[in-house]
Amino acid sequence: MKSISKRFGATIALDNVELNIERGEVHALVGENGSGKSTLMRILSGAIRADSGSITLNGQPYSPKNPMEARKLGIAMIYQELSLCPHLSTAENVLLGMEFQNFGIIDRKESRKRTQEALKLLGITDLDVDAPVSELPIATRQLVEIARAVALKSDVVVLDEPTSSLTQADVEKLFGVVNTLREKGTAVIYISHFLDEIKRICDHMTVLRDGVNVGAAKVSDVDTDTIVSMMVGRKIDTIYPRSVRTPTDVVVEITGLHGMTKPENANLKLRKGEVVGIAGLNGSGRTELVRCLFGLDAVKSGKIRVGKFEGFAKPATRWSEGVGMLSEDRKLEGLALTMTIADNLTLTKLPSIVSNAKQLEDAELWVKNLGVKCRTPLQPIGDLSGGNQQKVAIARLLYHDVDVLLLDEPTRGIDVGSKESIYQLIDQLALQGKAILMVSSYLPELLGTCDRIAVMHKGILGETRAVADTDAEQIIREAAGA
Repeated sequence: MKSISKRFGATIALDNVELNIERGEVHALVGENGSGKSTLMRILSGAIRADSGSITLNGQPYSPKNPMEARKLGIAMIYQELSLCPHLSTAENVLLGMEFQNFGIIDRKESRKRTQEALKLLGITDLDVDAPVSELPIATRQLVEIARAVALKSDVVVLDEPTSSLTQADVEKLFGVVNTLREKGTAVIYISHFLDEIKRICDHMTVLRDGVNVGAAKVSDVDTDTIVSMMVGRKIDTIYPRSVRTPTDVVVEITGLHGMTKPENANLKLRKGEVVGIAGLNGSGRTELVRCLFGLDAVKSGKIRVGKFEGFAKPATRWSEGVGMLSEDRKLEGLALTMTIADNLTLTKLPSIVSNAKQLEDAELWVKNLGVKCRTPLQPIGDLSGGNQQKVAIARLLYHDVDVLLLDEPTRGIDVGSKESIYQLIDQLALQGKAILMVSSYLPELLGTCDRIAVMHKGILGETRAVADTDAEQIIREAAGA
């Protein structure tokens, strides 16, 4: 990709960007949210066209009219939000749009065969290719997407935040698949905000900042601090700020909580002025615990007390009691993507808005405070990068001025610079006396941000321990039931 430029109105998304990748190479594309990574990949995948610049694929000019043509030419794009049809089978998803036909009738036997061959190349031999994708865990669904790329014999596979929803065991499986693709001569573009993964799995890297190239290097030649400095344009000395906190009154108390599915037993006290983390594997019941507390999931038995209020309640009641929740799934639950940034930010407190001018004024304030990159608060929030969408979702809780913040994977899909600002914000909120319950799959985040941590295993929440009294190894052992 040479001299690629793209403008959206007055916003310059890409300015003469260069990206060069060889066969059999895993190439990291690194940058903060809003740096231009997604725009560059949308151009490569045929979703949008560049204003200027040129692309060659295997030495030949490449200019796809749409994503389907790009797929046929050998480019496979695997997004963070997987693009599978849940009601269709694995075989149907792998060959969707490229079905084998005899006289206009889909050859299902050949489809199964080709799908099984593609999965076998990835080391997967025990998957029922006729089962609906909706029955598969998230990690397996991701492998189905990669199998699609293998079945189409793609020359280039783009992995966008592939590990954001995976357990450590699933991450290891994915890395094995990436190594298989590399050995077969496939070029892999790896986009991730987890720099430890980039250092481990990638060969070379290209760094974007504000739509321009700021560096390209062999990964083994640069350290993590250098990568961060290139991404954000400054040094980050302390990514996990921790002020001296003095927790006071218990504001949330959970006793013997049983959900309809999970949790199976949870006891927890959350105090004003502290951050309590919930660790555990995907499916352990962490998210269900938070959803039960906020009133999104039904409760079978147990007790919940929030301040002076006791009992189960609906989300609208929890908002009125000073409790706000950040969902781990911002696309389906956390945001209304077709509505404006201002609407999303103020939705939970609309009665306080007396005019459109007041709403815009409030939205502009919070957009500025959290550093949301946008043209105007009146643009659809779906136009923003994932990290900037997450900032708006957090801003809604702050605008509502809740006393208890339930944060489920608050930094999922967010770049290093944005993570730093969110960690600082969490620290400030705790100093203000807010009570914060945080679910995260990223252990350094929990150990660096929280005062106490509890581990969940198969629906049962363990005792909380001070961060000083635990470490990553102990947490992993508990989460795995060891």
